[in-house]
Amino acid sequence: MSRLNSLRSRMHRRWTVPVVSGTLIVLSWLAGYLLSGRTAEITHDVFMVAAAVVAGVPVVRSAYQALRVRTIGIDLLVSVALIGALAIGEYWEAAAVTFLFAVGHALEDATLAKTRSALAGLIELAPTTATVVRDGVQVEVAAHEVLPGELVVVKHGGKIPVDGDVSDGHAAVDEASITGESIPVEKAPGEKVFAGTILADGFLTITTTNTGADTTLARIIHRVEEAQEAKARTQQFMEKFSKWYTPGIIVLALVAGLITGNIELALTLLVIGCPGALVISVPVALVAGIGRAARDGVLIKGGEFLETAAKVNVVALDKTGTITQGRPEMTDLIAFGSWTADEVLAWAARAEAGSSHPLATPVLKQAEAQGITVPAVPEAVETVPGQGVISQYRQGERDGRSIAVGNPALLHSVGALSAEASAAADQLAGQGRTPLLVALDNEAIGAIGVADQIRPEAAELVAGLHRSGVKKVIMLTGDTERVARAIAAEVGIDDVRASLLPEDKLDAVRDLQHEGHTVAMVGDGVNDAPALALADVGIAMGAAGSPLAVETADIALMTSRLSLIPHAIGVAKRTGNVMRQNIWIALLTVGALLAGVLFGGVTMAIGMLVHEASVLIVIVNAMRLLRHRPDRPTEANPSRRAVVRQPETTQDEPVALTR
Repeated sequence: MSRLNSLRSRMHRRWTVPVVSGTLIVLSWLAGYLLSGRTAEITHDVFMVAAAVVAGVPVVRSAYQALRVRTIGIDLLVSVALIGALAIGEYWEAAAVTFLFAVGHALEDATLAKTRSALAGLIELAPTTATVVRDGVQVEVAAHEVLPGELVVVKHGGKIPVDGDVSDGHAAVDEASITGESIPVEKAPGEKVFAGTILADGFLTITTTNTGADTTLARIIHRVEEAQEAKARTQQFMEKFSKWYTPGIIVLALVAGLITGNIELALTLLVIGCPGALVISVPVALVAGIGRAARDGVLIKGGEFLETAAKVNVVALDKTGTITQGRPEMTDLIAFGSWTADEVLAWAARAEAGSSHPLATPVLKQAEAQGITVPAVPEAVETVPGQGVISQYRQGERDGRSIAVGNPALLHSVGALSAEASAAADQLAGQGRTPLLVALDNEAIGAIGVADQIRPEAAELVAGLHRSGVKKVIMLTGDTERVARAIAAEVGIDDVRASLLPEDKLDAVRDLQHEGHTVAMVGDGVNDAPALALADVGIAMGAAGSPLAVETADIALMTSRLSLIPHAIGVAKRTGNVMRQNIWIALLTVGALLAGVLFGGVTMAIGMLVHEASVLIVIVNAMRLLRHRPDRPTEANPSRRAVVRQPETTQDEPVALTR
């Protein structure tokens, strides 16, 4: 709150100078009308000089401070013009130039504050107090004084002051400040909540996990603040350009004055050559673009990354958890020969009981649902990376039985791959299922199909990326070629790179970059960390619960909603367009004013008026980015059929092929 109060007081102080200067100019005009003779002339000039001094002193002071650090800026140009105009008796020109410059600065402050409104809004969301249960009594304390593990009570309409887990109660929570989603989310015991979100309805008791600067909201504020200060390459270039441009204008004005003998012409050139609109053209667009994205639940690390995202023409998507929901389910159960489906499932579950692979979970869940008893751990387990698992199981007094569950390559390695098993695997893969072939004592006894539901909005994600200007959408996955292409065809993906290890994804991104593409990689930030780091823009999803993603991703999406991906790239591209528009506006204005001065008709006052108008036009143009645009893709039909998922990694090691 103190930052906001400081901003408001600074704005009020900024308006004091133009108001006083403007009042003195009005008094000067009134003296000219109400008085007569020499008295009117003297009074008029005194008020006009006073107006110039009031508005000019801050400018001269700024110019002097800049010169002390060997910086030649806009303030110096205006200061020289002010002193020169006073020296040659052009009091109206001196007053007009400094007054308009002061008004321009005040308006610039006000409009820049508007472009930073997203950050201001986030700061205002930060709760200052919390109700904590201590010794069985509700006590109100400062939010930053709550300790991890303490119980916090939040009632209907209240702000949640800490990050934590719901321990009791049910409520609808408005998480728009964190995720950008306007629809309240139902919270129940065990679910996470975030500081700064609002209890729309209900009552919650929360076990605190993070407070103060460690909350998700605080990390977002810190990230947005840093991002708005970070400079893009274009901005850095413009600042370097202005360091040479401004001295160049001084030399031009000096030469023009010496050649023509017209001091007023030289002073006018100084005024209209001010590169104010040019200098502010890029940073104001970046601040507005980053602020707009933050409001919508998209954290962009800085201007450089926003500028790069505007150039993205290829997006690489991780399949698991991005295109698919990341929750595999058993969809098919095929028995060979005289074996029954229950027998096939039972033997498969006995083997998978010793596996940590994600595909083991749906098999074990299905066995449990059908009442099949599975031993806690098989006698021996051998994991074959990229193929499956081989387990030894003793049944009563009989010798141990060897069970193999995995892909055709595994069964081929144990000599159990039959024509029937191969046909079943091909059929399941062609339908978008991951085939798990089951062999008992080197005999194929059945096949299991496992599938992961395609996210309902996946097809709209691809369409939205194409609409935002992305030429190619590529899926990178550890799944087999046939399964991956079945999913790609379902959602409209342009290209597929299948059977990839994490390091293979790194190579795929590198290859795309060598082809001249600007690549954005979308992943979970863990398994895909190498590819995310190498890509021109790394986009991490679901960052609200991941401090690491907020800090390290180039772009962090606060929810896992796929529509935020094209939305983020769309914001970046619109910001890039505004930056280019602003640069052209600034250059054309300076060019037109220079021509007007050299060929007559443009005075110092008119030049400053047009210059300040161009600054405001640039700022207003950038503020268009703050408007909400309903460009997020709508949710696709949720009734789409389930399709396959092949997890790329286990907890301990990478898996390249479908099991």
